Amino acid sequence: QVQLVESGGGLVQPGESLRLSCATSGSIVSNDAMDWYRQAPGKQREWVAVITSDGFTSYAESVKGRFTISRDNAKNTWYLQMNSLKPEDTAVYVCTTGGFWSKGTRVTVSS
Repeated sequence: QVQLVESGGGLVQPGESLRLSCATSGSIVSNDAMDWYRQAPGKQREWVAVITSDGFTSYAESVKGRFTISRDNAKNTWYLQMNSLKPEDTAVYVCTTGGFWSKGTRVTVSS
């Protein structure tokens, strides 16, 4: 059974950084793209970033220049480095690949 498990969420102040990780257990095809989404309180889920198996990346305008997505295929783990965090980045972040979704990790940006 495949599971995606994130780690790295938490409470930070504006301007600080966090790195989220998404690790897989089970059989994940490493040539699938991997996306991060987020859902803020009272809002719809929002796509954040994608990375393909060959390293192509794309970002939502709201995070471009501040967030970096990366992957370690050998470890079946993906990362989202989040810098210069803003209060509007507060959300539950989820990772998805190959049709599988994680449960989410909460990120709170507040002074």
